[in-house]
Amino acid sequence: MRISNSQAIETEKSVEASLRPNNLDDFAGQKAVVNQLSLLLKGALGRSAPPDHILFAGPPGLGKTTLSMIVANELGVPLRLTSGPALAHSGDLASILSSLTEGEVLFVDEIHRMAKSAQEMLYVAMEDFRVDVVVGHGVGATAIALPLPHFTVIGATTRSGLLPAPLRDRFGFIAQMDFYDVNELVKILRRSARILSLDIEESAALEIAKRSRGTARIANRILRRVRDWSEVYGSGIIDMESTLKALELYEIDTAGLDRLDRLVLEAIVTKFRGGPVGITTLSSSVGEEAETIESVVEPFLVRTGFVARTKRGRITTDKALEYLNNKKETR
Repeated sequence: MRISNSQAIETEKSVEASLRPNNLDDFAGQKAVVNQLSLLLKGALGRSAPPDHILFAGPPGLGKTTLSMIVANELGVPLRLTSGPALAHSGDLASILSSLTEGEVLFVDEIHRMAKSAQEMLYVAMEDFRVDVVVGHGVGATAIALPLPHFTVIGATTRSGLLPAPLRDRFGFIAQMDFYDVNELVKILRRSARILSLDIEESAALEIAKRSRGTARIANRILRRVRDWSEVYGSGIIDMESTLKALELYEIDTAGLDRLDRLVLEAIVTKFRGGPVGITTLSSSVGEEAETIESVVEPFLVRTGFVARTKRGRITTDKALEYLNNKKETR
């Protein structure tokens, strides 16, 4: 039976959702954040009151959404999901806020991308638990303050610097998410393999972890692609051979760089003589959105020492030149 694209996407989403831990005890990595969050939630539960508003900041794929779901689960309250781009007008936010129940958690992904009017409404609601609704037009317009139940806002952002100070200051707990180390990723991969009923060799888990860019989401994604290769061409066991073959097929090298990463590096070196080059010019040269390069590609390249950011733009380092030269020699 042929599976449609929409069915395949839904299946992939359901599999990814099944890999999310449901409580803090099962959450691997982010030890400092988990300990701080645990204390915050225990304090709130002890007082029988909603916890302070929470902001999770950091690159994509580190567990911001998962931790938000865990918070609601640990508190035993409903979770309302939305995103910054969906809140294009203050009215969009007002309809959500007015329907919240006591203690409910409102999760706003990409909160830095909310419309300015919605941001202003949100930080008033976060502090005073009210929403101001304007009735009428022109000189006869009247603002009516509608009280809101006490609730908790959880914001997630990959660019906390874009949040206005009044909104950022409303968060009682700001967690900066860090990249995972290899041992933490191996632990995550073992857990995911158990959930997916996969046999995975320790060497294979270690190899996947090394190439996962310090990101849990990427580690799980690679694991599923290795599973595909092993089930189609191998024995069904995630061993070293199937892992290396799958990584080669998907062009993920030993440094963890994929095709887009290498394309960006090569563009800076060959088209712009090593830089500096601005993000808009760079995105045009490689045919990729500037947001993707800035939030997904660049943080990893900077962290690994291949790219440096300057006031004039992005430049490649000697390490990047050495890496590209080695790539040419091995072709």
